[in-house]
Amino acid sequence: MSNLPIRVVIADDEPIARRGIRQLLAAHDDIEIVGEARNGKEAVRLLKSLLPDLVFLDVQMPEFDGFAALGQLDQSRLPAVIFVTAHETFAVRAFDTHAVDYLVKPLNETRFRDALVRAQERVRSLKALELSRRISMPDGAPDPDSPAPIAAPRRLIIGTNGGDLIVDVAEILWIEADDYYAAVHAGGRRHLVRESLASLEKRLDGSQFVRVNRSAIVNLAHVRAVLPNVNTELALILHDGTQVRLSRRRRRRVQRAMRRFAG
Repeated sequence: MSNLPIRVVIADDEPIARRGIRQLLAAHDDIEIVGEARNGKEAVRLLKSLLPDLVFLDVQMPEFDGFAALGQLDQSRLPAVIFVTAHETFAVRAFDTHAVDYLVKPLNETRFRDALVRAQERVRSLKALELSRRISMPDGAPDPDSPAPIAAPRRLIIGTNGGDLIVDVAEILWIEADDYYAAVHAGGRRHLVRESLASLEKRLDGSQFVRVNRSAIVNLAHVRAVLPNVNTELALILHDGTQVRLSRRRRRRVQRAMRRFAG
């Protein structure tokens, strides 16, 4: 499955923008452009019928904007999304949709390549996970009553301002939201990455990496204790002494996850 091309749809109402993306993708042998859309309505039709692995999606288009187009799709079968727009003001909303990246026109070749590398990593991880699920079933069919095993990655490729960073997943203590970026705390360092917290959460093993409040994910392997903090709320105490607030809304869910992880 890893040898199959990554199938791409380009959705943008500007012909020049579509041509620019095509030209930038031409250098990548593992990319197959399967369709182009000139407006939101065409984008929805193509994404539903072609089921691509990746879409370059303009935010502002006729008929539907990029966000509305995604809202018309089966949320369990969304492709990886790289938003492309002339305005930076939509960045926060873009990352809230679990987008891989957000590119501002005119496109910078280096930023485009970085975004594509992250998208390729996302697509291949999801394909490997799907293959693992199929292999685990004797007849190749999913069993709705049995959770499929997750092929958790041992290393994670994440984009930083200094280039791509390869992080050993076991070294990640916790991850915090930082505007529409995220900060990964690993190996005694804090790495600011160009990816949202929600996007990183999807790429990690959910039995080990758990959202403990709206702005933080914690690696349960590094939790030393759960204690009240100065505000009489609960906090997870990590092996390096870091305290991460445990929200009331997520308390029971996190405690159940900790018991399962420890058992």
